[in-house]
Amino acid sequence: MNKQLDRLSTSLGYAFQQEGLLRQAVTHRSYGAQHNERLEFLGDSVLNCTIAKALFDTFPNLPEGTLSRMRANLVKQETLAEIAVRLKLGDYLLMGEGELKSGGFRRPSILADALESIFGAVFLDAGFEAAQIVVLRLFEPIIADIDPNASGKDAKTQLQEWLQAKRHPLPDYQLAATKGEAHDQIFVVACHIPALGITTQGQGRSRRAAEQEAALAVLKQVGEVK
Repeated sequence: MNKQLDRLSTSLGYAFQQEGLLRQAVTHRSYGAQHNERLEFLGDSVLNCTIAKALFDTFPNLPEGTLSRMRANLVKQETLAEIAVRLKLGDYLLMGEGELKSGGFRRPSILADALESIFGAVFLDAGFEAAQIVVLRLFEPIIADIDPNASGKDAKTQLQEWLQAKRHPLPDYQLAATKGEAHDQIFVVACHIPALGITTQGQGRSRRAAEQEAALAVLKQVGEVK
């Protein structure tokens, strides 16, 4: 395996038997005919099944509707792209010159699709159990941050809707710091609301979780939650 793909394999915690599958998984359609779209189709199913089972086991008392909402939040583009950024997946993508120049390696949709393609590649390389292990390794920190008693709308959504109702600009989230080793990082995010003169911080084992905590801190300051 070439050194670049070997580094990606190490980050995933999985050694491919068929290097060609990993190469195909990181190949965008703009690069050539042997691209990752079919692997993405497969990986999407692997991801949904794995996350559904993880939530089923982790929250044995929650009803189907709540589990479905949780799963939707975990497998959406934003979450996948966040994990892809953590893996620095954009550094490994094979793309046509036009896509590279337009910053395609940073585009959330492309990053999310490539991550799903990797799940599909692992499935073809070694079966469902191996793919499941890779998925869970990447998602466990996010699942651990889920609050099953939270309302249907997360803090970021509640804050956005409250600000819009008040005709204020949307919040600005900025990564303030990262702590710990690469495999066990804590993200610190600042949430700025210039119109209100409010800045809060949140932290979590994923950037998304840190943003949620920062948004919740704003809601507490303005008296929307206790």
